[in-house]
Amino acid sequence: MSTADNPFFTPSDRPYQLPPFDTIAQEHYLPAFERGMAEQRAEVEAIATDPSPPTLDNTLVAMERSGRLLDRVNAVFNNISAADTNPAIQEIQQEVAPKLAAHRDATLLDRRLYERVRALYEQRDSLDLDPESRWLLERYHTDFVRAGAQLSEADQQRLRELNQELSSLTTRFGNLLLADTNELAVEVDDGSRLAGMSTDAIASAAEAGRARGNDTWLLSLILPTNQPALASLHDRELRERLYRASIARGSRGNAHDTSEVIARLVTLRAEKARLLGYPHHAAYQIADRTAGSVEAVEDMLAKVVPAAVANAEQEAAELQQVIEAEGGGFALQPWDWSYYAEKVRRQRYDFDAGELRPYLELERVLVDGVFFAAGQLYGLRFAERPDLASYHPQARTFEVFEADGSPLGLFVADFYTRDSKRGGAWMSTFVGQSRLLDTAPVVVLNMNINRPPAGEPTLLTTDEVKTLFHEFGHVLHGLLSDVRYPRFAGTSVPRDFVEYPSQVNEMWMLWPEVLSNYARHYVTGEPLPDELTQRWLDSHGFNEGFKTTEQLAASVLDLVWHRLTVEETAAATADVQAYEARALADAGAAVAAVPPRYRTNYFAHIFNTDAYSAGYYSYIWSEVLDADTVEWFKDSGGLRRENGEWFRRELLARGGSIDPMQAFRTFRGRDPQIEPLLQRRGLASS
Repeated sequence: MSTADNPFFTPSDRPYQLPPFDTIAQEHYLPAFERGMAEQRAEVEAIATDPSPPTLDNTLVAMERSGRLLDRVNAVFNNISAADTNPAIQEIQQEVAPKLAAHRDATLLDRRLYERVRALYEQRDSLDLDPESRWLLERYHTDFVRAGAQLSEADQQRLRELNQELSSLTTRFGNLLLADTNELAVEVDDGSRLAGMSTDAIASAAEAGRARGNDTWLLSLILPTNQPALASLHDRELRERLYRASIARGSRGNAHDTSEVIARLVTLRAEKARLLGYPHHAAYQIADRTAGSVEAVEDMLAKVVPAAVANAEQEAAELQQVIEAEGGGFALQPWDWSYYAEKVRRQRYDFDAGELRPYLELERVLVDGVFFAAGQLYGLRFAERPDLASYHPQARTFEVFEADGSPLGLFVADFYTRDSKRGGAWMSTFVGQSRLLDTAPVVVLNMNINRPPAGEPTLLTTDEVKTLFHEFGHVLHGLLSDVRYPRFAGTSVPRDFVEYPSQVNEMWMLWPEVLSNYARHYVTGEPLPDELTQRWLDSHGFNEGFKTTEQLAASVLDLVWHRLTVEETAAATADVQAYEARALADAGAAVAAVPPRYRTNYFAHIFNTDAYSAGYYSYIWSEVLDADTVEWFKDSGGLRRENGEWFRRELLARGGSIDPMQAFRTFRGRDPQIEPLLQRRGLASS
């Protein structure tokens, strides 16, 4: 294949080096991966064999400049495989994953290269490095050590084998889960059974059915256990059917069952951790995060789990009273919780979340809410660029400008669910910001909102609005990055820190100035009535016991699977669901009507990638920083440019170029305090 045949072989000539999606075809990926790995290996070989003494420029800066072609194809393929996959893409993914693992090992287990890094590291106090360059040196040294550069040849060979198989397993888990999620979508052939759902939600279900060629209504599954329709469906049998479909994913003993993949994953992760000198995978992962140790995480969980469970049990008792008062004659079940919680919310606050949907139209929330808040805080302006082709017809591209009109980067938004997209919501990067490479950020946000029929508005739930603000917090972290070295760009921070800026951005969803700007009726344009706004705000902390407990239960599961030693994995994985139940009970996190946010067999955060393994606690850990920061914004006057610029300069712009907790202390003027989180979650002692 000639250079002209493959668009990855040369840097993109599109604005901001946006990938040339209109010229990229599936047959381009494998050749680009192969050439990209070969080119970077040659570049690394030149660094490793350089006869000159190691310097920052000829070793670390040279490493930062290497692999440009591989980075280009990786960035595109990773998003395509998540957002618009197909069998051919999945085959490429399965083939490439172990090759990429081997390629990474070829660099990080290269003793010649490690010796150059080690020599620089030992001289670091005399090198007169600027702070970002010194941090780069420290991070590279840590990378090599954690990757096994100091192991014997025999141990390194075993490590290579483990890494290749692990990469194949995480890829396989994701493909199995996507297939089972699509297969388990609940088909309803009698529209009357959807009573209770909003008109637009029913229309979206009909559209989903039509997309599969059926004249039925399809309730697609979102990634978490709890499905949105459970809050509104009057038909209890259908609620149960929907719930059971959700928790059945990956555990039905069919071709899509994930149990064997999970068993192998946790076993190999435990073996790898032991090889690298750690008792288990959790210890290995958390050692390089802000928490520092498994014990620190367990201590945090021990402080919040009992209070959260007590709240959830009190909420369950209240819901059971409602059931009895209505003559239900049955015990509260997981598929009943959201439905009766909404009844209690209506009784207590005279508030029905469904009343809000006509005021939460996607375009208004995006432009007059999310973009508006970013403009007020950071001076950003967004202009849609329909002339710039994206990877899917539903993906939209926006150019982003600074307050003075200077260009900043591109933002790609892909909102709607489809069978080719994995569940959940996420932000990823096509081009990372770097002063060294003179690149500006190109970032993408993916969600899974049900698509309405053509010509109809997309009305959001309050959870979807929150998710949009949350994911846009990640987008801002990428867009506002201002670092020299590409490895530090944007969200390249420890896993238990990365959720912090995105959670902070959620606060603007309910900030009066922002809410009043976007919450307008999609037909009349009338603002959300003050009285309804107040009822929404009053009810905002409602059901917190359920929400906190389901999240903490998932965190517990993640840790117990990854605290296993090699010897313990066989017994634990013999019956995945039985072990899961025992683990929740032992941790005091088992509430009959409150299942974990993700059960083991569809826990994509920890089994579809290595990033969040032993790291799901990150959400609650980061929320300590988030809640403390929200208090700072409130005390400092809220939605003001001065506040946004300080948060931007000291946190968002820094990316991973500084110790994250040092960045927080500089921003906040002290260490984080847990009290704001306890107050927010209703966990503070009275």
